[in-house]
Amino acid sequence: MTTDAAVGEDVAHLFNNLSGISRNTTYDGLLVAPDSVRDGLIDQIHAEISHHQAGRRAGIRIKANSIVDEATIDALYLASQAGVPVDLLIRGICSLRPGVPGLSETIRVRSILGRFLEHSRVFWFFNDDDPVAWIGSADLMHRNLDRRVEVLVRLPEGPNVDKVSALLDMAFSPEISAWELDSDGAWTRNRGEIDLHEKLIESQRRRR
Repeated sequence: MTTDAAVGEDVAHLFNNLSGISRNTTYDGLLVAPDSVRDGLIDQIHAEISHHQAGRRAGIRIKANSIVDEATIDALYLASQAGVPVDLLIRGICSLRPGVPGLSETIRVRSILGRFLEHSRVFWFFNDDDPVAWIGSADLMHRNLDRRVEVLVRLPEGPNVDKVSALLDMAFSPEISAWELDSDGAWTRNRGEIDLHEKLIESQRRRR
């Protein structure tokens, strides 16, 4: 839900395109599959590579249910080979191998299973300390990127970006109980002291 006028205009263009009223397939703040989600994310990954090579702060954090798309995985491998830190929070299928010497040494993958069947996807890029964050529905799978209409929306700068960043910081904290993917494809339980889902529930109680 948003009152952002630019996002509302983009969504109106999208529905007009789906209904056949309009043929506009370009958007100011959306990435829409099957046209632009894969290419848009890969462009962002290459931008982080450029930042890192220029000595600027760079990094990639992705939260999704699955990652099997070869083109995206290859781009993440290139980022790792360039030295970009990559953190992946993948609840289900992960075809990428982290920590492989010369290929994915800067990539770590974890999975958090618990009370919630989480559905949110987040694509976060440090962008020289001017973070770019996308949220939406698309997993990194062929069915999502090529055979469905899926939307990612870029979060406007401000408190929402900071809040998503804090949630990612929490999810990747070593204190959080999680499964860690090894370079040989095996999952190992990291028995951290904190259950992420219970912590999220408690934080919402405090807000109320």
